[in-house]
Amino acid sequence: MYKNILLSWLCLLPCTVFSQIITVKDATSGLPIEYAVITSRNSTAGTITDSLGQSDITSFKASSAVLIKHIQYTEAEFSWKQLELLKFKVELYPNIFNMNEVSISAQRWEQKKIETPNRITTIGVKDAIFQNPQTAADLLGISGYIFIQKSQLGGGSPMLRGMATNRVLLVVDGVRLNTAIFRSGNLQNVISLDVNAIEKTEVLFGPGSVMYGSDAIGGVMNFSTIKPKFSDADNHKPVLTGNAMTRFSTANMEKTNHLDFNIGFRKLAFTSSFTYANYNDLRSGSVDGDDFFYRKNYVISYNNKDYMIPNKDSTLQIGSKYSQLNFMQKMRYKPFSFLEFDYGFHFSQTSTYNRYDRLYVMREDGPYKEKLRWAEWYYGPQKWQMHRVGINYSRKHIFMDKANVVLAHQFFEESRYDREFMYTDLRMQKENVLANSANVDLEKTLGKKWSIYYGYELVQNTVKSVATLTNIISNKVDSTVTRYPDGSIWLSNGAYLTAKYKLNNTLMFTGGIRYNQFKIKSNFDTTFFPFPFTHALMKTGTTSGSIGMVVTPASFWQIYLNGSNGFRAPNIDDMGKVFESVPGYLVVPNPNLKPEKVYNLELGTLLSLGNFVKFDATVYYTWMFDAMVRKNFEFNGDTTIRFLGNKSRIQAIQNVTRIDVYGLQTGIEFYYRGWGLSGNFSYQKGKEQTPDSLVYYPLRHAAPTFGSAHLTYEFRNKFKADFYLIFNERMDYKNLALTERTNYSYARDFTGKPYVASWQTYNFKMAFSPNPFVTITAGIENITDRLYRPYSSGINAPGRNIITSLRVKF
Repeated sequence: MYKNILLSWLCLLPCTVFSQIITVKDATSGLPIEYAVITSRNSTAGTITDSLGQSDITSFKASSAVLIKHIQYTEAEFSWKQLELLKFKVELYPNIFNMNEVSISAQRWEQKKIETPNRITTIGVKDAIFQNPQTAADLLGISGYIFIQKSQLGGGSPMLRGMATNRVLLVVDGVRLNTAIFRSGNLQNVISLDVNAIEKTEVLFGPGSVMYGSDAIGGVMNFSTIKPKFSDADNHKPVLTGNAMTRFSTANMEKTNHLDFNIGFRKLAFTSSFTYANYNDLRSGSVDGDDFFYRKNYVISYNNKDYMIPNKDSTLQIGSKYSQLNFMQKMRYKPFSFLEFDYGFHFSQTSTYNRYDRLYVMREDGPYKEKLRWAEWYYGPQKWQMHRVGINYSRKHIFMDKANVVLAHQFFEESRYDREFMYTDLRMQKENVLANSANVDLEKTLGKKWSIYYGYELVQNTVKSVATLTNIISNKVDSTVTRYPDGSIWLSNGAYLTAKYKLNNTLMFTGGIRYNQFKIKSNFDTTFFPFPFTHALMKTGTTSGSIGMVVTPASFWQIYLNGSNGFRAPNIDDMGKVFESVPGYLVVPNPNLKPEKVYNLELGTLLSLGNFVKFDATVYYTWMFDAMVRKNFEFNGDTTIRFLGNKSRIQAIQNVTRIDVYGLQTGIEFYYRGWGLSGNFSYQKGKEQTPDSLVYYPLRHAAPTFGSAHLTYEFRNKFKADFYLIFNERMDYKNLALTERTNYSYARDFTGKPYVASWQTYNFKMAFSPNPFVTITAGIENITDRLYRPYSSGINAPGRNIITSLRVKF
């Protein structure tokens, strides 16, 4: 008997010892893929992966090629030799027409997009690798639905549905990036994020205040950075994987180098990421543009004197260069299947960089008439640090099935330096923001039809603000008026409850409500500025809600209707800032502010026919009341004041106007046997009441109609090519916002009035992967070298730009 057992065991031994297990995972999330079908090119054998993404492929060893397919992912093919080099660990990229794609932006929890009554656009790591965006702002731009404004090369201010700056929300790994000094003027904070460390970007369009609180009016941009990955459950040894990338671009002589690596154990994993990027002065185009955009002069300083020098190379935008360093360290620990801890540290710092749109402003009067106004106008290093701790618990209890806790501490630093031409005083204003936040989010499923989500958020910002005047000849340093009241505190706490009710497989309803309280406390120093008060305390609260309906007549078709309202609470920039908005106008503090309120209605549809055609469209209308805008103001009974030697008209931020925005977002994609044809189109129209007459004029952040069209070809995972067009329509003077009609950055039409010219660029990119470890990308942007300046921007777009990069995976 024992001999028979032993013989049987010995017979099975070769199968056990020499069986080969393959593991298939999602390239974006790192999660195992179940039900992936594995077949051989020259065999009828086949197998399917289990819940761990694993399957035995021992019988495929003699095959010339192993094919891996899944309805939600792009097909992949490997030789046995390639699988050995990959250690039989394969990643698949999600299918572009996947109706069951998972999103986290709508409810802060994973759920299928087809069950969400909102428009959500996703930018995956595969798209980012192929398109090679230089910054996180450029990454948002490749979505085709977000317009990016730039005042300088080190910038990028996203516009969503006619909203921008402090009316849209930035979120990274579940933590809000917006601070209490986010202004209504264009921002560049998004470039603090390392585009090479971002795993997935989701953009939720329309109000998201129920889940995210203040500022989420035009939309929410949700960035997920690289997540540490564990080794396989049966692997007791640590596994080292990673990526290295180097890139060069000709338009600004970009040199970017990136390295990330992951050390994974069964229950513990570490991820590190480093990126350094250096950008020289940006070269604009030279064809079919207005000569107004050429840089004609610049300033140099020598022996304490300023000289205006002619620019011999007018396409070179002198003074636009900068560099940036990013570092990220993450740790993930999963002691039990239901409990997980993670920690992340982010660090970002730029060099100093000029506010380019100030460098070509000419004086129109005074002793230096027809000279450049500014000898210097630059930002100090923009710094950002974040410590983040996350706890994820997933075990069913009476009041929740899952819980997620995120605690974060952030440090921000930004500064401004300016000195007028032939003046000796260099003004410096520096701000530090300490931001602490806590989020608790819970999920509970009630039977087969109901799911509820609820949570609490606490945010505190402390603003430190200093300012000096330095004589560049004597080096004497004096204090001067700060940009914000030093030591100001902004506090927000809110609770939300949302629910999802699935009536049947065709009809589903969602709804939610949130209540938020806000508090601002500031002390004003009257040493340098005649404030009529020394203390200000603002307390306010507001309620927001949403209701939606999703109809799925078929598994490939979604129709949704959504109504929601949102808000933006006054922050310290609104209430307490002293600054010169444009020459001759000074904005002063106003403690009597209340939240902006917005109402939004949208109707959308998504249709996917197999793996061939995808179409989506959304129409929306947004109303905003009590909008905060700059308006003429009396200060101590006066309407004008002398500020830094200049007489200025007094203004303040006030709740005095209404804004209406409506538009259409649509896209279509065709795909057949490797060939793809796609296009997207964004039309937005907005109007805003003037602060004085309440007559409606065009809205500032409603960009001209824009879009793109792509013709692509892809051969498995080895080669991809994309020839594409990006376009932007013309905007005449009558369609410009009042504040834009005095913008010195615009060219003039034949009547001498500012306008925005239409433009289009033709571009080509390609990627080649000779093996699973190496990817070479190359491309030419703006092939015709078109000279143009995007709407509301202060710097010309790049001219003809040749990009090449090498990425190695290990």
